[in-house]
Amino acid sequence: MSKKVTMQQIADLVGVSKFAVSKALAGKSGVSAETRERIIGAATQLGYFAQKRPKGSAARTAEQQTGQAARDTIIVLIPNVRYQNRHSFYWGRIIDGITTGLEEHQIGIMIVTEHITDNFSKLINPEGVLGLVGVGLISNQLLLEIRNLGIPFVMVDHEDPLIPSDALFMNNYECVRRVTNYLLGNGHRLLQFVGNTRYSRSFYDRWLGFRSMLEEQRIPLAQSEKLMSFEGDNRSEITEALEGILHELAERDELPTAFVCANDSIAICVMTVLRKMGIDVPNDISVTGFDNIEDAAMSAPTLSTVHVNKEALGQRAVETLLWRIRHPDGPKERILLSGDFVVRQSTAPAADAPESFD
Repeated sequence: MSKKVTMQQIADLVGVSKFAVSKALAGKSGVSAETRERIIGAATQLGYFAQKRPKGSAARTAEQQTGQAARDTIIVLIPNVRYQNRHSFYWGRIIDGITTGLEEHQIGIMIVTEHITDNFSKLINPEGVLGLVGVGLISNQLLLEIRNLGIPFVMVDHEDPLIPSDALFMNNYECVRRVTNYLLGNGHRLLQFVGNTRYSRSFYDRWLGFRSMLEEQRIPLAQSEKLMSFEGDNRSEITEALEGILHELAERDELPTAFVCANDSIAICVMTVLRKMGIDVPNDISVTGFDNIEDAAMSAPTLSTVHVNKEALGQRAVETLLWRIRHPDGPKERILLSGDFVVRQSTAPAADAPESFD
């Protein structure tokens, strides 16, 4: 039987005090983000998180839960509620799917937002909670706190490499490979990815899918780093950021023949800027998105994009969590849902493509 990993071992490996390790692993403040990352990394390396679950774990067998009528609520954790809310074209539909899934099982829902996550452990009673669904980016400090409370949890559109959990994503990599391959088949050879690859795991996976297809087809990968690192939390900010970058590319005669955008909102902003510049979409430049939000079918031109069944993603998260509650020691799963590429008006053969592409 393997020896138990102690906090002192972790402290010795990182070169910090046992007290700092204790605070970091408890998800408490008082330790810098950099030090906490190093401590969690060392704990993972030593196998600390692979040890037996903490006592008082909320994970119970189905039979035990049946006998506990009070344990009838699932928390939906939405830390970035400013953008990830019911009114969002993307996140709102996922939350609707979670709600539908819980209603089908007659399970109560409690939505926890960024405004109260600082006092998370004080505001909830773990003994009254069946489990938790995390939506979008959640800090590893908060994930540690959830784990230490012994609450079973699954993540939607996010995973933490240091704190293993079940996670659900669209198959972002394969979907964007398909989009990129379609554009290559239509004669495009100058393609540009648009989206901050550090924004989310989904954006990064979409970039990897784009890059892998170009490399596979031996197409030059020359990319504008600015179009892969710009900031913007809403369409006006994104449009403003893109205007300067696209004008700069135009001045250097470095505009591509196709933009592959990380989501629909970015794609719509790209088309807005191109229209202002007098560039025709799709006759001069093709544009694709991802998500198939409602605006994609109403934009001018209508947007070619990957359809994401957002409600199904939310409902599947509920089913995954209920399975996890019944099988607390089962292997962690990374579930990928496939999406369909919807071809609309924003894509066309490259202007200099051979006749066979027309």
